[in-house]
Amino acid sequence: MRLAEIVEPPTPARPVPAIALSFRGAGVRLGGRWIWRDVDLDVEQGDFVAVVGPNGAGKSTLLKAILGLLPLSAGSVEILGHPATRGNRDVGYLPQRRSFDPDLRIRGVDLVRLGLDGSRWGVPLPGVGHRNTAARRRVDEVIELVGATAYARRPIGELSGGEQQRLLIAQALVARPSILLLDEPLDSLDMGNQQSISALVQDICRTQRVAVLLVVHNVNPLVTYLDRVIYVANGRTAIGSPAEVITSETLSRLYDSPVEVFRTKDGRLVVVGQPDVAHFHADS
Repeated sequence: MRLAEIVEPPTPARPVPAIALSFRGAGVRLGGRWIWRDVDLDVEQGDFVAVVGPNGAGKSTLLKAILGLLPLSAGSVEILGHPATRGNRDVGYLPQRRSFDPDLRIRGVDLVRLGLDGSRWGVPLPGVGHRNTAARRRVDEVIELVGATAYARRPIGELSGGEQQRLLIAQALVARPSILLLDEPLDSLDMGNQQSISALVQDICRTQRVAVLLVVHNVNPLVTYLDRVIYVANGRTAIGSPAEVITSETLSRLYDSPVEVFRTKDGRLVVVGQPDVAHFHADS
């Protein structure tokens, strides 16, 4: 065989990551004011994105638009290439942290199971048959995924805040969504549990290829785990990596006033001069 006849096989093309969530020119206007507008965003499968900003800036409104609970006033939002609609099973949702009565006897495993068939009456009863077996297997899989196997059969009211939060994340994941929306899941947790839950969510993104949008008021527990940040303030948004978005220049532009961002020796971000925008949004 002559040398000229030796042909290297072509390098296979890298697969293009699927776009899980897409905003184009999106905006929401309520009561004559823009909550936010001109949002252009693509979130790929496996991305971990934090939605950050002061109280009342419109972070939860962004989640409602993705869930199809709030119509856009401008632009579009698509889930896996289709318009966002209410009840889309491709979207898992964990609302702001609920408190469980210490005397609540429902087990963690039953709480997770409600994510599969919670629209039916009552907690599922033990039974036979392929469907019941498959459901139990899926519940056990997702409980193991979040590291809650050791305590999942204990009453939910007896568990710590971090243990409860892991089971609630499992409930949101059990139906195999492509997108997971978490609204303030770190609220009321201590720093250790905040770090633990942040690491868990990043692992879910990487291993399950689930796109996660997590609403948070303080980005510090998350900053080393994130792919991107959506900062919402004053009717506007800034989107990029934490290093690109949480800067003095970017936040001063969002707030239309001087804001300074400092990084401490242990890596925490401190924002100084952030105006209180909890009770108003920008005019058009």
